Order: sequence, then C-alpha cells, then structure tokens
Amino acid sequence: MKRFQKWPIRLIGVPFDGMGRKPGQAGAPAALRAAGLEAAFSSHEVVSQPDFTLPEARAERAPESGLLNETALVKMVAALYAEVSASLSAGHFPLVYGADCSVLLAAVPAMRDAFSEPGLVFVDGHEDATPIDRSPDGEAANMEVAILLGLTGERLTHPLSRAVNALKPQTLVMLGPRDQPWRQERGVETIAGHVLLRNSEEVAADPAAVTRSAIESISSHASSWWLHTDLDVLSERDFFARGAPGEIPLSGGLTWQQLTEVIQTALSAGGCRGWSLAIYNPDLDPDGSQARRIVQLVIEIAPHLFWKSDPHDCRSISVA
Repeated sequence: MKRFQKWPIRLIGVPFDGMGRKPGQAGAPAALRAAGLEAAFSSHEVVSQPDFTLPEARAERAPESGLLNETALVKMVAALYAEVSASLSAGHFPLVYGADCSVLLAAVPAMRDAFSEPGLVFVDGHEDATPIDRSPDGEAANMEVAILLGLTGERLTHPLSRAVNALKPQTLVMLGPRDQPWRQERGVETIAGHVLLRNSEEVAADPAAVTRSAIESISSHASSWWLHTDLDVLSERDFFARGAPGEIPLSGGLTWQQLTEVIQTALSAGGCRGWSLAIYNPDLDPDGSQARRIVQLVIEIAPHLFWKSDPHDCRSISVA
C-alpha cells in the first residue's frame, strides 16, 4: 500500500534580474515573502534559505559570451546549482522563486546530476530557444532552452557550460508558448518539430487533458522531472507585473484558473521533484496585488505537494 506524505519545502529566493535592472526582478523574493509566501505552506515543514548575495547588476553584454549581466548570472547559476543539489540530496522539494528563466541553467543540471536523465515541464509564453548569436540583447532568459538542448552555448565556460546538453528533446515538454511574432521579428525558428509543444490556445482549451498527455509523454523517458512556470504564460489582463516598463506584451495567454489547473494536474500525476516560479517584477506592482495573487496560486497548489512511498522515487517542479 502506498503512503502519501507532504514534502518538506525548501524555499530558495533568487534576487537576480537578467536585464541588469535595479532592482527589477531581483526584488521579487522579498516582495513575495512580504505577501505571505512562506505561510502558504502552513501544513508543510518549511526550510527557508537566505537570498543569495550577487554582484552589482550591469546592463552590459560580455564580449566573449555575448551574455547580458554575465558576472551576476554566473554567480547566481553557481549558487543555485549548489542549493538545488543540496535540497534534492536532503529529500526536500525546492521551490525556486524570483529571477527569470535562466534559473533553469542551474536547476536542470542539478536534476541531471541527481537523477541521470531528468525531464522538464516548461510552462511559458515563450520558447526561449534563441541561439546566443541571434539574440538582440544577450538576455540568458531568452536562450536557456537552446543551451539545455545543446543548440547553442559552445563557447560558454563553467558553471554555465554545465547546462549545455543537460536535457534531451524527448524529456522536454513545452506548454503555453505564443511568441511567434517575437520569433519572426528576430528570425528565430520554432523548435516545435524537435520537442513536444502545445501552444497557448491548445492548453487553454483543456488544461488538464493537455497536461496529463504531456506528462505521459516524458514519463517513459525521464524518471524525475522539474516543473518551471514563467508567469508570462498568463494573459496581460491576468498578470501585468512582468518584464520591463513599456514592453510590448504578447497577445492571448492563460487565465489564473487555467494555470492553476495545469500545475495541479502535473503534480497529481506524480514524479515532480522541484518547482521554479519566475518573471515577477515588483517595480510594476506598486500596491502588491500581483504578489498576493502569486501567493494565492501557491496556496491552491500546496495541497498537491506530496510524495508516494519513497520520496526519492518522486519528481519535481519549478515555477518561473
């Protein structure tokens, strides 16, 4: 008979802004804690970690790698890799919150080193598969999937090089992209033919069914997987505190209820070992209402964070 137990949750705040803004997304961990993030896990054991100390943000591209804000990025990836690795080793469930999708350059290699062939359930409004030499600004959060799949990043050095080829196409599923105009403007092709991808309209039509099918598709290839949630998968009407002031939003997107259904369905399937939640910019949320709505999402999801029998046989999610 299987036993069901709640995960010990390790909260890992990442005060990093990939665009080099001050504070921008680097202010997300403090804002989410002030909105009650830790209390959202009132029925779980919670291990809360101090935020990382990172170098001063710089909105400049490094000449060798072409990456924006590289010094802080490298320090963040090294510190987060160590923290996620320690969390998985201890049998905790890591929740990485703050920053942007570049957190996957640490989380996925940590999963690979813990579980050999990890999967990734990637919930995002963008594909994030821009080659470094095609990037107009060098922001790592637009190219982390390309790096993880080994489609770019040949010149990256440690610790970023650890992420190159950390993921196989058959262990990745993408839910919610709607960035075709953005990619066309930059001449970036879709990777839909190489990985399982369900766009925003497909997910919105039946969030639970699409998510269940996606989990089934990677479960035959990956024994453990990470869930990543980039909040720009939501519509602009539902979530506006993301990106930079004046940034042109993507059309369409999911509602909060649809996103909640996606995550709850994913967790109920079993096999998730970590969750990253990213792209919240408190500079665009002066009254804190968006932070409180994010915490409400976590409250609705927390009851689904449990393991079956041996916790080391289960998998993880990340929300970004």
